[in-house]
Amino acid sequence: MSLPRIAALSDIAKLTDRLPEADTAAAEAARARQNSLTKPPGSLGRLEALAEFMATWRGTARPEIWRAQALVFAGNHGICAQGVNPYPQEVTAQMVANFRSGGAAINQLCAVTGADLSVIALELDRPTGDFTEGPAMSETDCLDALWQGASAVDEGADILILGEMGIGNSTVAAALAAACFGGDVAEWTGPGTGSDKAGIARKIDAIGRGLKRHEGVIGNAPEILAALGGREQAAICGAVLAARAARIPVILDGFICTAAAAVLYATDKRLLDHCLVGHASAEPGHRKLLAAIHKRPVLEFDMRLGEGSGAALALGIVRSALACHNGMATFGEAGVSEA
Repeated sequence: MSLPRIAALSDIAKLTDRLPEADTAAAEAARARQNSLTKPPGSLGRLEALAEFMATWRGTARPEIWRAQALVFAGNHGICAQGVNPYPQEVTAQMVANFRSGGAAINQLCAVTGADLSVIALELDRPTGDFTEGPAMSETDCLDALWQGASAVDEGADILILGEMGIGNSTVAAALAAACFGGDVAEWTGPGTGSDKAGIARKIDAIGRGLKRHEGVIGNAPEILAALGGREQAAICGAVLAARAARIPVILDGFICTAAAAVLYATDKRLLDHCLVGHASAEPGHRKLLAAIHKRPVLEFDMRLGEGSGAALALGIVRSALACHNGMATFGEAGVSEA
């Protein structure tokens, strides 16, 4: 199915019961196959769980990845006016050009793991508003970015990798996480692209002022997205929802990508049931966020690049899980005696 029309931010909370649920029959069939393969039960550890996860959302006991789609969304942010990033916003467009010419890490990782990469720039010449002074986005702007994300999803894909690029968006991610899950702002805030102690202090101060200004939307996650988020965060939410409608499993990248999708979890935790988190970012707020949304990352490689790089790397693990799941012989096929 295609994603039902979202005409207002309040519609997001109404989606869960209209979207596909886990296919428990396919999951049970995949588990039975795992238990019949020529290995001790459970001996492949999380590879078995990943195969079962893929079966659950693809609706078949023997899922395969014929098409892996990778989407990287890019946006610029008004909060940069508060001195929260050591790099100028021009770097966002420069990195988009680098992605498109094949020169970034995400290009190499997608080539190795077999993902088709698209990079979608979202009005880079029109940054969002400075959330210390007003909403980052109007409802219309937020919904437009959400639908751009949703429209970018190929409904024929077997798995979707999501990533982002945007100078200032680690500040946005920390603000979204703090607004959705509470706690000390400092615990959500890290160096991002390399801020020093003074830069991190500016980020914490800007987020604190933003939370105070928008305290009226706390408890309403979609409104938090518009008040504090960016276009790439809204696009990630749209892509996650469109993937759910098409029963496409999703691999989220690190802190920034997870924080964007966590807005959906804060709306209704079932909205991320079809999502994996590719890796645990070295950005300090990510582990706290993973605990809040009850997700265990596929990998822990001390990465904090963004771009979807950790998600692309995790795709290789998922492919390996399915290669074992589909390619191994059963005890009966191999003529091996079972216990």
